[in-house]
Amino acid sequence: MQIGVVFPQTEIGSDPTTIRDYTQAAEELGYTHLLAYDHVLGADTQHHDNWVGTYTSTHMFHEPFTLFSYMAAITERLEFVTGILILPQRQTALVAKQTAEVDVLTGGRWRLGIGIGWNHVEYEALNENFKNRGRRCEEQIEVLRALWTQEVVTYEGEWHRISNAGINPLPVQRPIPLWFGAGRSRAPIPVEAVMRRVARLGDGWFPSFKPDDTGHETISRLHGYAREAGREPADIGLEARINVADGSPDTWAQQAEAWKGLGATHLSVNTMNAELSTPDAHIQAIRQFKDAVGV
Repeated sequence: MQIGVVFPQTEIGSDPTTIRDYTQAAEELGYTHLLAYDHVLGADTQHHDNWVGTYTSTHMFHEPFTLFSYMAAITERLEFVTGILILPQRQTALVAKQTAEVDVLTGGRWRLGIGIGWNHVEYEALNENFKNRGRRCEEQIEVLRALWTQEVVTYEGEWHRISNAGINPLPVQRPIPLWFGAGRSRAPIPVEAVMRRVARLGDGWFPSFKPDDTGHETISRLHGYAREAGREPADIGLEARINVADGSPDTWAQQAEAWKGLGATHLSVNTMNAELSTPDAHIQAIRQFKDAVGV
């Protein structure tokens, strides 16, 4: 099981030196990957009634493609992961170009995690349709994989048309591994249609539930859907997440073992929302997690 860190983007600040120190510390400590969240815009909730979203305009988010390009130049082994990029609020061909460039600049140290998001304000500002985002995402995935693997693409779909065109350079990984974020803290078990989408199309999944009996049943259901789609369940990776705020070193180790027992291929540690007031405190937290879990 590969163990990585969640970049503490809402708390670490914007000093490039601080970002460098955290990233290099994660690599030096032996973590295999660094995962970053994605939001282009945050809503000012004073002007949006009945707001239920997790993040607002007060939360800082570094743009992941730019962030990873910077991190690629200051690391040698660390893999970079979006967990997740909100795909349907973006132009697909542009995402294909940007992700291919990150893959080239990192030498193939790159996984693209995607999701459909929840922030309708963000979709409106980016001039994309919030209501059809799930169905449109499936076509986006098909277009991305075509653009990542073919020098010239011709494609005609419901939402996309490409006439004999392609991206250059192509990525190192052809195609780039594409993982799904499905489920969230308030509703950790995805609906059946979403589970089937992951099983049919995903190279991996970031679950939001706990490694308990319900989690075991959910993973078994995903594997069943994969078999129905003609795929081997082992071909779908699983990346769990442990929040340092939710326990102690002993419970972190127990959770890591539980996820390993459920077949997790990857694990990441999140240090946000743990009352850590400085960047150095986040570094110390991932050092402590390493000692507890055995990175």
